[in-house]
Amino acid sequence: MGQTAGPGTPAPGAGAPAGPDGTFDAVAAGLYDPSRRRVDYLRISITDRCNERCVYCMPQGLQDWKEREEILTFEEILSVVRLAVRLGFRKFRVTGGEPLVRRDAGDFLRRLGAIEGVQSLGLSTNGTLLAPLAEEIRAAGVQSINISLDTLEAESYRRLTRWDLSSCLEGIAAARRAGFPSLKLNAVLMRGVNDGQIVPLIRFAREQGAVLRFIELMPVSSLEVLTRENFLPVEEAMTRIREVMSLEPAEVRLGHGPAIYYRTGEGGIIGFIGAMTNLHFCESCNKVRLTADGRIRPCLGSHLEFDLRTALRSGQGEAAVEEVFRAAIGLKPAEHEFRDQYRPGRSMTAIGG
Repeated sequence: MGQTAGPGTPAPGAGAPAGPDGTFDAVAAGLYDPSRRRVDYLRISITDRCNERCVYCMPQGLQDWKEREEILTFEEILSVVRLAVRLGFRKFRVTGGEPLVRRDAGDFLRRLGAIEGVQSLGLSTNGTLLAPLAEEIRAAGVQSINISLDTLEAESYRRLTRWDLSSCLEGIAAARRAGFPSLKLNAVLMRGVNDGQIVPLIRFAREQGAVLRFIELMPVSSLEVLTRENFLPVEEAMTRIREVMSLEPAEVRLGHGPAIYYRTGEGGIIGFIGAMTNLHFCESCNKVRLTADGRIRPCLGSHLEFDLRTALRSGQGEAAVEEVFRAAIGLKPAEHEFRDQYRPGRSMTAIGG
């Protein structure tokens, strides 16, 4: 399929593949952003709702749910995925809100995983609704599951999430029994909140056969979420860990995100996601987000969004949807704006994790 280069497409002669007739093949090449990063990873939020109320994600007062008709249907999302595959996307992760609060999420995952060209399918969840669904989700073809777990202290967990720790632990146990090839636990670092849980979480993850990742707090929902008092950089977390066990760089890449991995002296693997302090954090970014209400967001830390829902429902066919994809990737920022007095416009549940 020979094409002229357009937004989101590498120019002929830039090392892109050629088609059978020797002309530039945009589909084989995939989509590239202005920073020459190939974009082949789509994170799909299927709901803006969540059963938890995490203080950094959806603080009280930010529960601005969309009406049902504003949320993309499963059929609409699947049509987007089919087009995305044709544009060169290969990696997909389903998120929320909490994706498992949406009815028939398991069947949706099965249908998504069955689409030809979907090479990697993951799910991000808080784990509290996972236990009865883990086997179904694994059978649906989900290979990677990420579960949020910031603390192993029941009261602290309740203060952070307004939910019960036991249901999350049951979800983790169920995921382990279901045999997901990749099981990761994500912990957001918060000084004075869960900094005493760093080593216990490392040891718990190792016992569960999971990879633990520590994530720096980001101003994703409100300015009050991130303060000088509660911010804990990954470098400080690493220093604290080294007081108890050794850390050595692990020459591994687990998944498609920006985490940097280390092996501990106790035998586990842990990752660090330093969005605020790592100045090179965005250099290899390969993802865009599809929000539950049908916006393409090319960068989590930027207000830039593109209206895909209107194109989907316009009756103009795939060409209109593809145009939105190309416009979004063609304007994907080189880096996030979190370090530049970023003022959140939507909660994390509205954007998608």
